[in-house]
Amino acid sequence: MVENVPPKKTWEALESNPEAHLVDVRTDVEWNFVGVPDLNETGKQALLIPWQVYPTMQRNGSFEDNLKQAGLTVDHHVYFICRSGARSMAAAEAAKAAGFPHVYNVADGFEGPIDAEGHRGNAAGWKADGLPWRQR
Repeated sequence: MVENVPPKKTWEALESNPEAHLVDVRTDVEWNFVGVPDLNETGKQALLIPWQVYPTMQRNGSFEDNLKQAGLTVDHHVYFICRSGARSMAAAEAAKAAGFPHVYNVADGFEGPIDAEGHRGNAAGWKADGLPWRQR
């Protein structure tokens, strides 16, 4: 089972644990138009590895290999983030099945659920928690 970790706890882990890394599994369109977590204060960068490939939204068949190509090993603590937490959970489960023992899902993702006005990014998630992010 993969643990859901709140965004602020994820940030704390990224700051304090040199073996902690953040993998953003959204699509390139989301990275470009919605933004990405900004980890400069931690001395790290988010690894951008899509779980699904836009526009077909087919599963990235090279996902596990992409993790290894990015330099991730079984020693790393890998936090997965997507828009709202569903794709990142699937990605974390796949990584665990591929032999990565320390995987976590960022609860509520980058933008979280839709709020009362029909918008994301205000109710919960990385942005709503006021964590650093930037436009690409």
